[in-house]
Amino acid sequence: MDIVRSNGDELKVAALAAGSNIKLLEEQIREFKPGIAAVFDEDKAKILKERVSDTGVRIVAGMDGMIEAACAKQADIVVTSMVGMIGIRPTIAAIRAGKDIALANKETLVCAGHIIMPLAAENNVSILPVDSEHSAIFQSMHGENRSRVEKILLTASGGPFRGRTAEELKSINVEDALKHPNWSMGRKITIDSATLVNKGLEVMEAGWLFDVPVDRIQVVIHPQSIIHSMVEYEDGAIIAQLGMPDMKLPIQYALFYPDRRYLDGKRVDFFELKEMTFEKPDTEVFRGLALALDASKKGGTMPTVFNAANEKAVAMFLERKISFTDIYDIIEGCMQAHKVIPTPGVDAVLDAEKETYEYISSRWQDEH
Repeated sequence: MDIVRSNGDELKVAALAAGSNIKLLEEQIREFKPGIAAVFDEDKAKILKERVSDTGVRIVAGMDGMIEAACAKQADIVVTSMVGMIGIRPTIAAIRAGKDIALANKETLVCAGHIIMPLAAENNVSILPVDSEHSAIFQSMHGENRSRVEKILLTASGGPFRGRTAEELKSINVEDALKHPNWSMGRKITIDSATLVNKGLEVMEAGWLFDVPVDRIQVVIHPQSIIHSMVEYEDGAIIAQLGMPDMKLPIQYALFYPDRRYLDGKRVDFFELKEMTFEKPDTEVFRGLALALDASKKGGTMPTVFNAANEKAVAMFLERKISFTDIYDIIEGCMQAHKVIPTPGVDAVLDAEKETYEYISSRWQDEH
């Protein structure tokens, strides 16, 4: 919304969508005057419809409403940033409607990359990454021959618990886990960054976005979060994208690609920065990354199980039902119990998610 405010001459909001926060959505409707607004929570949608009846904006609800918003006739590009696998169906619908996708929903590619990428090619639709790391890789490949890529160097801040032991992680509480050192993000993604699960999801997403096998994607811990990611080419040259940790930059880049527009904000001062450091990720302590790579190699429905187990475990941790390290145990247990379907369609992907949730309810919640 800040990007739209700063570029009102070029950008207009055709549609808005929210889960249940109708207070904020009403404010945005009145400011940006979209043609349509969707609320996933159907009861909240009814309340919002009454509140904005004076605006002429059409209010729709549920998954059908999300799909309708994603296919809004006036829209050229759809920013898809719903948290979780709930974003898959609206993204597929938007692609089929010929909309370019500014993708901020990792799960869409993690669980359905084998469906999404061919569908985008078939419909001549661009998938433009919004994650800071994937945007950095995208920018570092701009104008280059992608067949000459040797490997992708995906950077990570290491989260708030970098350097801690496995024993120390056991006593981590919710408040500490929500304090990310560099980025301001939603609760779920902040926990994912603390466990390094987020980085595992990003490795899988990068594999699909840039057609690079996961064993050629190397995670590098870079605590300062100034280098957002790098690409190494066959000749040994490494191209990187640097900048302050500010999500406005990758969002604006996706919306205006291939153009660059002025963006207000703090710039990197190398004299103030003085140094940048790099470390190897500790995959024995932060097991989320190792489990993600394992899920990716197994393929099929396994990335969906990994993702769904993590979503449920993070929700349980935020509700203080389990400990921080239980997140890893739940993911591992679900993966061990799952029988992989090699090339799943959308229904099979969603079934795998449902089965994972049911497995956690029957095996984990009953025990705790």
